[in-house]
Amino acid sequence: MSEQRDQFKRLAGESAALQVQSGMVVGLGFGSTAIHALNAIGARLKSGELTNVLGIPTADSIADAASSAGIPLTTLEDHPRIDLTIDGADEVDPQLNLIKGGGGALLREKIVAQASNRLVIVVDTEKLSPCLGTLFRLPVEVVPFGWGSQVRFLESLGARVERREGGDGDAFLTDGGNYIIDCDFGAIEDPAELARSLESRAGIMEHGLFLGLTDELIIAGADGLKIQVREDL
Repeated sequence: MSEQRDQFKRLAGESAALQVQSGMVVGLGFGSTAIHALNAIGARLKSGELTNVLGIPTADSIADAASSAGIPLTTLEDHPRIDLTIDGADEVDPQLNLIKGGGGALLREKIVAQASNRLVIVVDTEKLSPCLGTLFRLPVEVVPFGWGSQVRFLESLGARVERREGGDGDAFLTDGGNYIIDCDFGAIEDPAELARSLESRAGIMEHGLFLGLTDELIIAGADGLKIQVREDL
């Protein structure tokens, strides 16, 4: 990643972190842009600018990062409604629909997103797309049992598929112990229809289509920050 692009990511993440207020329960998203927001929240807590903030992480690695940044953690069992979640995305279309899951945390990310009063997505301009699927393959999380049958099902929907591998050459495992199947559908003309097909299949735990969940998109690029708000809000 170029130094300039990382600066864009930092700008977006730190801007989103300014929306956190004392007393909030905050969802802590996954990804290189969201981690800048996490670190900025931690810095505001350490300086005393923020107090009584609790974080709900979307991945085990984010829990570790939050603890290192000084953000106290809680759970959805103790706090079933989240005031604000700040997360990243792998691809964003003009309607603020997303593909997420490049880091393998899509299931927990969607659970946290759906439990949030507001979902703020932070990206740089390279994540913007005219149509989902043109920049990034769609991650689909499946249980290991019978995963080959899911491959055939996904292929029947028109995808070119590949099971994600870990660094040791074995299958990549999510925090929940599941596999990720990366699916190249090309441009996804009807994301809602595809989502319904995936959700109807036993053994598919979750997919990376995040539709109608984004409340605000913060985009950082060479021209500075741009903010988009979902039109039906």
